[in-house]
Formats: sequence, C-alpha cells, structure tokens
Amino acid sequence: MTRRLTAALSLAVGVLGATMVPTLQASSATPVVHSFVITSNLPTSLSNQLPLLRLHFSDATKVKNLPALRTRPALATKWEQISTHEVQAVVTGSLQPAAIYTIDLPTRMTCATTCRFTAVRPRRALVASSTIWEEQLLAELNYLPVSFTPSTSSSNPTQPTSGTFTWKYPKLPASLQSQWRVGVAGVLLRGALMNFQSVNNLPTTGIADAPTWSDLITAVQNNKTDPTTYDYVSVSEGSPEVLTLYVENHVKFTTPVNTGISVSPTALGTYPVYERFLSTTMSGTNPDGSHYSDPNIQWVSYFNGGDALHEFPRYSYGSPQSLGCVEMPFASAETVFPFTPIGTLVTVIA
Repeated sequence: MTRRLTAALSLAVGVLGATMVPTLQASSATPVVHSFVITSNLPTSLSNQLPLLRLHFSDATKVKNLPALRTRPALATKWEQISTHEVQAVVTGSLQPAAIYTIDLPTRMTCATTCRFTAVRPRRALVASSTIWEEQLLAELNYLPVSFTPSTSSSNPTQPTSGTFTWKYPKLPASLQSQWRVGVAGVLLRGALMNFQSVNNLPTTGIADAPTWSDLITAVQNNKTDPTTYDYVSVSEGSPEVLTLYVENHVKFTTPVNTGISVSPTALGTYPVYERFLSTTMSGTNPDGSHYSDPNIQWVSYFNGGDALHEFPRYSYGSPQSLGCVEMPFASAETVFPFTPIGTLVTVIA
C-alpha cells in the first residue's frame, strides 16, 4: 500500500505542476496606460527669480514620474510639485540675460511603466534684463564714472543685487554728473557699454544683447576690468572756443578749437565716440551746394553723425570755422586721439 500511495501522489504532483505553470505564465498583466491633457502657463518674459513655466494636468500626477523639459538652447531644470494636478519647472542654473529660448510646452502625456510627453507646442520667450544690473556690472568693471557697493559682502558680483552707486570723479564737470541717473538708460550708460563692447571685440551698438550680457558676466567673474582710464571731452563754444580733455579726475589737456559756422553748427549735447580713424577722407556738401572731399585728415573720432574731433590746418583756432566738426591743430589732435576710444563721451556746450 505504501509504495502504491507514494507512486500515486508523485503522479498527481507531476500532473498538477504541469498544469499550473502555463496557467501562471498566461496571467501576466499588461501595464495600464494613463493619458493626460496638459495646459501650460508661460510668462511673457523669463527671469531667474521666477518659475520657468507651470503645467496643469487633467489627472493627478507626481513630479518623480515626469520626463525632462526640453529647451533650446538647453537649460538645466527641475520639476516642483505645486498641487496634485499642478507642477512648475524651475531653472537650476542661470538664464542668459536678453537671450531667446525655445521651450517645448507639453500638451499631452501618457504614462505606463514610464511617462512621456506625446505632444508639445514650441514657444519662444525672451529673458528679462535690468538696466540697474547692467549699470552694476559696468561699474564693477570700471567702465562708468561711478562705483558700486553691494549691500552685503557675500553678494555674488555677477548677480543683480541691492547696493549703492557713488560718483567717483568730483572734478569732472557738474554738467556730466547731472546726466547720471540710476536705472535710466542714458548716454553715460550707452557710452560705457560701447567702450566695453569695443574692448571685447563685440559690435559697438550700445545695446546690451545676449552676447554682450554673456561677456559682461564673464568679465566680472574673471575680474577683467577696463584696461584704460575713464576719459571725457568737453568742447566750449565760448570765446575763444576750447576743448578740455579730462582723464579720470583731472584736466589732462586743453586746446583752442574751431566748431561749426552758423549755417552748419556743431550740435550741442553729449555724445559717445562711435567711429575712429588714424587717417581718412572727409567729404560732404558745402552750404552753397558744392561738394568737398578732403583726403588724409588725421586723428579722427566721430561722435555725432558727421561731426568729429580731428586735425585740420587753419590760420587760427578758437572761433566757428568748420561745417560741424571740432577742428584742432595737428599736434593737439595727436595728443587727444589716444584718449578718445569708442564710447568716450564728448559734450558740446554753448
């Protein structure tokens, strides 16, 4: 009986095992696919102080399940949970000021074992920039006649921070200092930015575009300050007419000059030097309609349209004789020229 029972039990177990294995394999579950509709909120301009965007899902979701956000140029971002149905993307690095980013806004998502965005809508957004931040960086780099002192010593010099601007050169004319206003994109800021762009081999537009911002931040990180002095030129149309060259806080040089005659005057105001030539041909139209072309004019610094500082041979200097330019004796122009790089401010006063 024992042998027969043992054999019967072995046979039953074998049959049962043979029938159970296929049954377990056949019952493997297929992952359930969940679909989500997504609405997004993208700011009109991007900022390092704000979330990059927010997403609202048609069903509850968790940030750990979300795929990475795609941007061009690439940005390092992370998802943050706001509520069961909402998340936001924040930048973990830094946005490039004045840069334009293309962001793929998700509109649909499916989740099984993993989640993926199945539909996106590309949108372009501009990174906001700040005039005060621009002034801060240029002051730190010594391109402005002001210094900047941050509120806290631990402040990152490349990031916008609260602080105080202080005029550095009290011996410069008060008429120049009066044109400085914090947060106002005036001629002092434009001249300083043009100077920075020239030193860093950028187009000297006086406009802080994305490449300029990038180089500004890099220059502060590397302490790459202005390699030259802060220079300023004042031209008085008094009697006699005189040019005064300031180098930082001191008068460096004065010379008699000729400005424009009554029918072609030199415009009053403050302007940045925008183009320079060691030697060039100057041509144009005389008040009587005739044409002139003067070759080999030397030490030329254009500051307002066709008006320039330059040498020009005359029998005398100190009175209106030109067609708008500021004419100097040859030796005077040669002395002034090295101190009028791109961005140098020239003020013409009555």
